[in-house]
Amino acid sequence: MAENKKDAKLFTEFPPVSTEQWESVIREDLKGADYDKKLVWKTMEGISVRPFYRAEDLKNIDTTKVLPGEFPYIRGNKAKGNNWLVRQDFDVNADKPAETNQKALDVLTKGVDSIGFRLCKGCEPSFDGLSKVINGIDFNKIEVNLIGGGSSRKALPFFIQKIKETKADPKKVKASIDYSPLSSLTLNGKFCCDAESSFSRMKEVVESVREFPQFKVIGVNGYIFHNSGSTLTQELAFALSMANDYLVALIDRGISVDEAANRMRFNFAVSANYFMEIAKFRAARLLWAKVVETYEPKSLESSRMSIHAETSTWNKTVYDAYVNMLRTTTEGMSAVIAGVDSLNILPFDSTYQSATAFSERIARNQQLVIKEESYFDKIADPAAGSYYIENLTDSIAQEAWKLFQQVEALGGYQAAFTKGFIQDQIKEVARKRDMNITSRRDTVLGTNQYPNFTEIADTTIVKESAVKRVTPIKTAEMIAEPLVPYRGAQAIEELRYKTDASGKHPKVFMLTLGGLAMRRARAQFSCNFFAVAGFEVIDNIGFKTVDEGVNAAFDSKAEIVVICSSDDEYATLAPEAFEKLKNKAIYVVAGEPVCKSELEAKGIKNFISAKSNILDTLVNYQNLLKI
Repeated sequence: MAENKKDAKLFTEFPPVSTEQWESVIREDLKGADYDKKLVWKTMEGISVRPFYRAEDLKNIDTTKVLPGEFPYIRGNKAKGNNWLVRQDFDVNADKPAETNQKALDVLTKGVDSIGFRLCKGCEPSFDGLSKVINGIDFNKIEVNLIGGGSSRKALPFFIQKIKETKADPKKVKASIDYSPLSSLTLNGKFCCDAESSFSRMKEVVESVREFPQFKVIGVNGYIFHNSGSTLTQELAFALSMANDYLVALIDRGISVDEAANRMRFNFAVSANYFMEIAKFRAARLLWAKVVETYEPKSLESSRMSIHAETSTWNKTVYDAYVNMLRTTTEGMSAVIAGVDSLNILPFDSTYQSATAFSERIARNQQLVIKEESYFDKIADPAAGSYYIENLTDSIAQEAWKLFQQVEALGGYQAAFTKGFIQDQIKEVARKRDMNITSRRDTVLGTNQYPNFTEIADTTIVKESAVKRVTPIKTAEMIAEPLVPYRGAQAIEELRYKTDASGKHPKVFMLTLGGLAMRRARAQFSCNFFAVAGFEVIDNIGFKTVDEGVNAAFDSKAEIVVICSSDDEYATLAPEAFEKLKNKAIYVVAGEPVCKSELEAKGIKNFISAKSNILDTLVNYQNLLKI
């Protein structure tokens, strides 16, 4: 009879290795270097991520014993599988509603099972117009979402009327609007009318959908914070606080906690920090379940968080926009691994134009590949048990909870926002993130590092508004400073766009001299550096003499000449080339050589290096060149 190996452990021939032994070997390999500085990652959220985790790091995390579908839903709302709704959103053309409807019906035959309609701002909805937009959609099978805050609230009666006309089963109807008075306060600095009326209307929309158990009417829009530059713990904490304000407002107006919580949908952004984003969504469900639990709902299932995720706009770019496809692919993966209920992957070109049929198809198919070919919908919470992700989840939950409590101590979301606390918290982080991009501590591929040298923005398609950051204007009606969503790449994109719009593309000539290794490394660095501003770079393998290089620079009619050599050789080569150029071009030294002070004493003013703030430096060169 064969030996029963069901409980046999693998690799028993290898002796166990303790954490202390691992640490000892690591410290020996570091040869005296600071362990924390070398190996511990300090995140923007204030979390210290260690270089490795082990089973013992799970001992104090109780939620690892929870199963999928069980309170507090850290492992997802579903007991089996991980199916999510593939969503695609469309702008509603008020003049051509039937055209929008045809686009929606078309994608419903191509794998989409959730549709979002972005209502035009300021438009007054009508039954006829909305009916034409959503005509022919089977509400028993397809989720339909109206996006537009106050506009979606105004459209709700027509929406309900249309659903009833189709005779869809109310229990099967999945739909939503995103009525969110606190989002209006956040983005506009004021409520659409007044606070009391806004929250009373919220009660009305909740009561109007009572016959539809799966109809969400309150949007908790956490993506606003992310797309304004927040950390993910800020996004999570402020969204929780916003939702808690809604709970209190509805309960005070006679709505039960169960009904209030069940009518909310959390709309989060998902960004490129792959493992952190997985942990964020898991922590979000845990914390929301704990918040709702304190109100003593009749059913713990009321504390399940409904999550819609949309790929971040903050980290997307106008230049080298195809890279956005890579960004959204990993973002989509982290969202679905974390167990979101629906996902919208934004088209790669949405940063600068209305999505094309091609970009919409790519965005849609990214999700379909993840679902139909990679089978991410088959396993509930595949991240469970990961020493790393479980610890990240716990750390994010703790940090977000601390911030949530700070907001609550100030009187809740509305009070904290009116006092400016939330804005100050986000602005401080956004400033650091912006600095990391302009100092190139953080890489935005194709924008501040490794740009496409030959790309020139088509100004008939890409408008200046796509790259220019909006500055909020304070008005008398505002009761608080609004948040203004932006993209991290915008400052550098505006720089490059200025070059493209000018029609001038100054030539930057690499005067490569001396030792091969350093001249090539510095030439490559310098080419990337100046190409970020849209300048035309002329690289060279190397010149035998200064005269040969300078003559070639004159022949190229370059406006900027960058000498690329080694520190040792700069002492003699840099002054010689400078003198022979005779101020006929802007002269730049690549690097921060030891002899920099001596070179400056000889009249050489311009240096670029890894320490340079790329934005400030390139703006200066644009000014010198009168761009």
